[in-house]
Amino acid sequence: MTDTPERFDLILKGGTVVNQNGTNQLDVAISKGKIAGLGNFSADMADEVQDVSGLHVLPGVIDSQVHFREPGNEHKEDLESGSRAAVMGGVTAVFEMPNTSPGTTTAEALADKVKRGRNRMFCDFAFYVGATKENSGELGRLERLEGACGIKVFMGSSTGNLLVDDDQSVAKVLANISRRAAFHSEDEERLIERENQRVTGDPSSHPVWRDERTALLCTKRLLKLARAAGKQIHVLHITTAEEIALLADYKDIASCEITPQHLTLAAEDAYARLGTYAQMNPPIRAKRHRAKLWWGIQQGIADVLGSDHAPHTREEKAMAYPASPAGMPGVQTLVPLMLSAVNEGKMSLERFVDLTSAGPQRLFNILGKGRLAKGYDADLTIVDMKAKRTITADWLQSRCGWSPFEGNTVQGWAIGTLVRGQRVMWEDKIVAKAKGQPIRFEGCG
Repeated sequence: MTDTPERFDLILKGGTVVNQNGTNQLDVAISKGKIAGLGNFSADMADEVQDVSGLHVLPGVIDSQVHFREPGNEHKEDLESGSRAAVMGGVTAVFEMPNTSPGTTTAEALADKVKRGRNRMFCDFAFYVGATKENSGELGRLERLEGACGIKVFMGSSTGNLLVDDDQSVAKVLANISRRAAFHSEDEERLIERENQRVTGDPSSHPVWRDERTALLCTKRLLKLARAAGKQIHVLHITTAEEIALLADYKDIASCEITPQHLTLAAEDAYARLGTYAQMNPPIRAKRHRAKLWWGIQQGIADVLGSDHAPHTREEKAMAYPASPAGMPGVQTLVPLMLSAVNEGKMSLERFVDLTSAGPQRLFNILGKGRLAKGYDADLTIVDMKAKRTITADWLQSRCGWSPFEGNTVQGWAIGTLVRGQRVMWEDKIVAKAKGQPIRFEGCG
């Protein structure tokens, strides 16, 4: 309650706010794109009042791993279409990956992406700079530029041609940076050795080729290198029981991400049901790994949920394995899939908030986002925890036009997405023009 009446741009009235104070019924007042206050505000104090009774008001969801394919592969996705998918699903900000064509490996390439995204993306954004064996000496400068969320290192080959696979080169990358770097952790040497494990036409051989040991070996190497360098690292898309248990012993230097698809799909039926549409790197694995990933969520080992949104066209995915590309869309389905898990009792709503807003803010030192508090950007994800919906193709906004979760019925749905106080999505409709801006980070830009 404010002592002196003020006039706000918008008041969200009667919702259940989930933030650092727990879960409470509070109004949210918004002015000039910022949260102006939390409490009990009268209707005559705002230009607009929106009744959100019966809904939960969450800090804006930050998806810290997406591939929006621009420049170079806009037939699959671009910054505009990918960000439409993000806000339609309740995501207010994204970290986009560097394995575009050309790759985001120079100051010029990063500046080009920022220019492309500004006032064209519907959500706010930051871009990873890709490490190469050639640019490692420049990374300390590149990681501090406007719009950079940090450095991304591919230790195992995946989509694109960015690869830093030997220990000496990884150590050189770590020596030249000061921010937390993100890693795709699969052992390249083992991937090459095991290529003969791929069976033409059988995508279920994908996790046989890219087996558990491929991931664990690389993560062990990476943790040793990070410890020696005294640097902070972020291990993306953890898939194995062994890795999540190992990472519990390295929380002083290593954070980690788990994806919704690795928490919801399992090899025992995913490849038979979805074929190459279930193919991604690292792979969808057996149920025992999925169960241990949930244990990692519940034990607090996992730091963030990231979608690893990686779209390809239906025509590309329809190619016979292993010619089919790895990756699946996910930015639009992250929120409903994980809210459904909340309703199933697999985690609390407060833990979901921790993984999707507070977690990214803490790890990457985001300024003014990741928290529902006075003075922060009014980035809000408004959800109906009781809503039961079926994920359908006509709801999807990604240019690729498909999801492995089509036909899934979920409970928990994003009703509204606000970015810096602007209502961008409301009740499954994009209701505003794109006004996305670069995310700001401590000591950068």
